[in-house]
Amino acid sequence: MNTAPGGPPSGAHRRAQNKRAPAPRAFLNTLRTDASRLFWAGGRFAFFHAWGKLGGDPIFREVLRRGLLPSGARLLDLGCGQGCLFAWLLAAQRLSERGQWPADWAIAPRFLSLRGVELLPRDVERATAAFADQHPLVRVEQGDMTRVELGQVDAVTILDALHYVDHASQERLLRRIRAALPPGGLFLTRVGDASAGWSFGVSNWVDRAVTLARTHQRPRLFCRSLGEWQALLTGLGFEVETEPMSEGKTFANVMLVCRVPA
Repeated sequence: MNTAPGGPPSGAHRRAQNKRAPAPRAFLNTLRTDASRLFWAGGRFAFFHAWGKLGGDPIFREVLRRGLLPSGARLLDLGCGQGCLFAWLLAAQRLSERGQWPADWAIAPRFLSLRGVELLPRDVERATAAFADQHPLVRVEQGDMTRVELGQVDAVTILDALHYVDHASQERLLRRIRAALPPGGLFLTRVGDASAGWSFGVSNWVDRAVTLARTHQRPRLFCRSLGEWQALLTGLGFEVETEPMSEGKTFANVMLVCRVPA
């Protein structure tokens, strides 16, 4: 990694930003538009899926606002879908370079590489159409995240996908991620809290319905309570921070920011 994980802008950087810093709402609209337009190449579904996801999911905003991903990192996104996170991060970098960046946000991250692994071939096709085969940073490949070689990484993300694999496979994968990350490395994930009562039931129902619509198969989900996720991850040696990440929706989503001690 070239620098430490993103944090508050320095004084000089903040003064430079303030000259042209957009309001957060206007900035988010611009960022959403810039990131989503890549997916026109993959068809209407790809575009509107990205448009909806990037505009309605708070985790994308929070990743940037709080500077959660380390700059200069080799990022691996497991269960990456059509690559919405990569499009978002690249659009953020472009806007930052133009001086279009909220003054009170962490500095926009830059990356050495962005590698994604996705099980569904159709999503990989959409990602390939969006980023092209020879993109200098992005590579999205078809594969099973529980079996793929993780390679050299500085940060790993799994957003809303861990519960599709059984509990034993979850633990083996998390153990491998912990072993692959260097001191100071980051694992960022979002899970549903199975102890959250009716809001978890709503989350689960929506998840099953969307998966059935997309794959024409009834999914089997393997969930845990938030306490169980924390115990598993801390037992593997991560320092874990948690934060609800549903914002305005009746879901039980929780973001887990897991760091390897430096």
